[in-house]
Amino acid sequence: MPSKRRYVSPLREQAAARTRALILGQATELFAEHGYGRVTVADIASAAGVASKTVFASVGSKSDILNRIVDQGVIASGYEQAMEDLLALRTPESVLKALAHGTRMGNEGQFAVHEAIRKALPVHENGEALWERATAAYRDALRATAQHLHHLTPPPSHSVKETADLLWYWFGPTGWRTLVVENGWSWERAEEVLYRTSVATLR
Repeated sequence: MPSKRRYVSPLREQAAARTRALILGQATELFAEHGYGRVTVADIASAAGVASKTVFASVGSKSDILNRIVDQGVIASGYEQAMEDLLALRTPESVLKALAHGTRMGNEGQFAVHEAIRKALPVHENGEALWERATAAYRDALRATAQHLHHLTPPPSHSVKETADLLWYWFGPTGWRTLVVENGWSWERAEEVLYRTSVATLR
């Protein structure tokens, strides 16, 4: 006799997904504002309007929550489509302009996620591995951009590796944070200056 399949209510699944998204959203904001080490599961539960046991059942421990935030941040950045568009461009200036705008939009849109991760690094048990996982796709995209630039005319005056390093220096999350957060620049002004700097340096 065949075993009965467990019925899963679509409405219940949708409600669970909404609860999970709410918890992750509130956790991201709390981690970004106060720092991972200072936020408790109880704080997250209170901000989300649920019980602590709901947080554990829906997402897991505080470390699990941060892992989910990292994974969702990578997916939400939309870097794959942006890179597809960028690699179709045929002049160094247009590539760098697209890179400046794309990384600006990604960093601006994912600012809370980046801050949550950055503030967790000193206290997280696997901080270095967490940062590498959070930025691996970002670095790969900039390496691919550097290689693409070297197939265009004129190619950069630096090696492919140095070009990738410079792109990370300008357009990586730390570069954007230095100008916007630490020095009070607007995102628009930072985008313009980083673009012009990259064009002038890579000639």
